[in-house]
Amino acid sequence: MSQIHPSACVSPRAELGRGVSIGPFSIIEDDVFIGDNCRIAGHVTIKSGTALGARNEIAEGAVLGGIPQHMKAGSELGTLLIGNENRIREYVTIHRGLNSSDSTKVGDGNMIMVNAHVAHDCHIGNNTVIVNNVMLAGHITVGDGVYLGGAAGVHQFARIGRLAMIGGQSHLSQDVPPFVMVDGISNYIVGLNLIGLRRAGFTRDEIKDLKAAYRVIYRSGLLWKDTLEVLKNTFTGGPACEFHEFLSTGERGFVQERKTPRGASIKLAEPTASVEESVRKVA
Repeated sequence: MSQIHPSACVSPRAELGRGVSIGPFSIIEDDVFIGDNCRIAGHVTIKSGTALGARNEIAEGAVLGGIPQHMKAGSELGTLLIGNENRIREYVTIHRGLNSSDSTKVGDGNMIMVNAHVAHDCHIGNNTVIVNNVMLAGHITVGDGVYLGGAAGVHQFARIGRLAMIGGQSHLSQDVPPFVMVDGISNYIVGLNLIGLRRAGFTRDEIKDLKAAYRVIYRSGLLWKDTLEVLKNTFTGGPACEFHEFLSTGERGFVQERKTPRGASIKLAEPTASVEESVRKVA
């Protein structure tokens, strides 16, 4: 049975699942769906066109499903679709899709911290951490397991690959490949997110392959088309093959590696002969 504070304003045209709790002075508009066992704190606003899955926790002052901050936002807007078991903290704002056929999407198990903003038509994966004051412009894609440090800002249409770690106060205008770390001061890539990879259960062999692929991308000095060819032909399975898929579909360019001292290289447990042979072949 749902528990609704007497001061909350819940539209009779909203649909609530079982065990939903809604705190004081919260507003639930028409055409809202809230799944089972969601907890909505006080002073939350959930606007029309928003659907939440089960067991979400929405903290005080959050506004979900707001009108896109776009000059062409009209009366026919899209939706906001939020999955299960997300924690959305105080004063977070997440906007609806810009057009009637579009959606902003948030997956499962995400933590979106205080005062973060997710703009229209963003697609957030699963199990991400979006820290305080992060600003995501429209049409951004954030892969599973991404960590976005405090006050990071991301330009519209950019993509962030899965398990990437973005340093605090980064300002990104290009795509970030999966599995890498971005330094928040320089805004350049500074290596693989090794701690995140280990926590995600990647094996030593998988990490070794990722190191080899990283070296092809950032240390080989190949032309871009040759880099993609080596990635495609060498890494045909496992996580390392995701580099080619991601890098071959970008349209905004990619964040580069921070300049390293001459002769520096990413350490490999054992040389990967197939990569070295491929590099020599196309060089």
